[in-house]
Amino acid sequence: MAILGIDLGTTNSLACVWKDGKPELVKNSLGELLTPSVVCLDKEGNLAVGAVAKEQLITDPEDTAASFKRWMGTPKTFTLGGRTFTPPELSALVLEKLRRDAEEALGEPVTEAVISVPAYFNDNQRSATKLAAQLAGLKADRIINEPSAAALAYRLVHGEGDACLIIFDFGGGTLDVSVVECFENVIEITAIAGDNRLGGNDVDEAIARYFCAFNELRPGSLNAEQQAILLRQAEQCKCALSWSNLAVMCLPGPDGSSYTLTLTRDLLFRLCEELFERMKRVLARAIRDSGRNIGEIDHVILVGGSSKLAVLPDFIASLFGKPPLILDDPDTIVARGVGVCAGIKERSGEIRDIVMTDVCPFTLGTSVVNDDKDQNPHMSVMIERNSVLPVSRTDRFYTTRDNQEKIRVDILQGEEYYARDNLKLGEVLITVPPEPAGKQWVKTTFTYDINGVLQVEVENPSTARKKTAYVVNPSLHLSEEELEQKLQELAAIRSQLDQSEEEQLLLATAERIFAESTGRLRKETGRLLDLYRAMLAEGGGPARRHRERKWMKSQLEKLEKYREGEVFDLELPDSWEDDGE
Repeated sequence: MAILGIDLGTTNSLACVWKDGKPELVKNSLGELLTPSVVCLDKEGNLAVGAVAKEQLITDPEDTAASFKRWMGTPKTFTLGGRTFTPPELSALVLEKLRRDAEEALGEPVTEAVISVPAYFNDNQRSATKLAAQLAGLKADRIINEPSAAALAYRLVHGEGDACLIIFDFGGGTLDVSVVECFENVIEITAIAGDNRLGGNDVDEAIARYFCAFNELRPGSLNAEQQAILLRQAEQCKCALSWSNLAVMCLPGPDGSSYTLTLTRDLLFRLCEELFERMKRVLARAIRDSGRNIGEIDHVILVGGSSKLAVLPDFIASLFGKPPLILDDPDTIVARGVGVCAGIKERSGEIRDIVMTDVCPFTLGTSVVNDDKDQNPHMSVMIERNSVLPVSRTDRFYTTRDNQEKIRVDILQGEEYYARDNLKLGEVLITVPPEPAGKQWVKTTFTYDINGVLQVEVENPSTARKKTAYVVNPSLHLSEEELEQKLQELAAIRSQLDQSEEEQLLLATAERIFAESTGRLRKETGRLLDLYRAMLAEGGGPARRHRERKWMKSQLEKLEKYREGEVFDLELPDSWEDDGE
């Protein structure tokens, strides 16, 4: 039974399976690869999903919903045909169509899927996506970030040596930017940033606003049908500029008159300047968090349907000093990557050895009071955003009042200074003996795995009391057996974070050279040992440790040659920042 890979998009959705050693896109009932993420339910109760519903955006806009992915994880609702729908329910209708069409195309039932989400989706949004899958009759215990899927597909087709990539995933409703390290059979996401309210739809709206201003129209004066026609024309003209230097918009007016606008690429660039500034901030954050600089980026890869925006390559080239790579079909690369991920989940022989790591998209922490003058609890960081998964962190938290008998550990997600401004995922409450403030404390451990399961363990050493909370999407309804399996996986995380055998060998080699040397060589070897041990203590993902190992190995080779008497200039870097990263 095949596992279906699904790219659940804001504008369009696609399905893919791993078949005959490669990802194969699945056509829908209309013979098309792209299924519009649009749902219509008219007053008579007739339901339409996909291309048909997209057409009804014009004819019946009040009973048609699109771009609802932007509202996943929020309380927003949509009213269609007199009924109220949540974003997960609408998404479930799209997923169900994809599932049914896939079953028809494959000739077998489909009950399990891997679904892509924007890398910058928070826990509520990811949970809403899994709920949508459950409502569509799909088991979806694996959620993959869209840029991760794109990197997986790119690497499979364009395999090469070590590379540092930026995946610029510009969709209809969201922007995701990921810095990706590729080496050997490892694909590691080292940093992500995004804007869940920035996509191709915003370009359409900017064009429509300019059209109204140019023709001295008040947007509020247009009825729902006129607004839908205007946005559709804006989208069509935006697309037309990908192969033409100009495009014309025309909206019927009263008394047989019409309003027009000639759109050029230069004008489109000016209309996008505010959006480009937002993109620039997202790019800067991802690069900064990755620890890289622009000069170390080998390629910027544009993916997502909106990456075909005619003026986008010029903007990217102005930032990086070189044009981005635009793949043959940016609409489908995420879906192909999800198909590869489905193949990995099936343990297909051709790709089962591929290792793909990911990062925590948002900071995880708890609330603390650090200052008597400020009783507003602050966010105390446990797991920093962009920490490579799996990851585990431990800290101590003390009582703040005399005779305090309980300590509450809030489980928070977000980047804000005050705890109240972050998303609360849960809490752990533990009893402690009443003593003066600061005498009692709890040992708190946050452990986060690759599937988004967060374990929070709180222990009071003086009483040996221990409590554990598992922050798991409540819609999953894990069985006892599945939960036990998750616990075993979490318990194994710490051993996965141990030093590799190669790192141990490098340390041992350096210690041997130190023991065999005297004078300057011994001094340099000792400094190198201290530096490398400090690097290992800082941790980091496989790609970073791979670079550190390569650097350490090259320095040891220099030392060996010097020790053996070869005459050359011994040049060790003054700091790791100058020569390593």
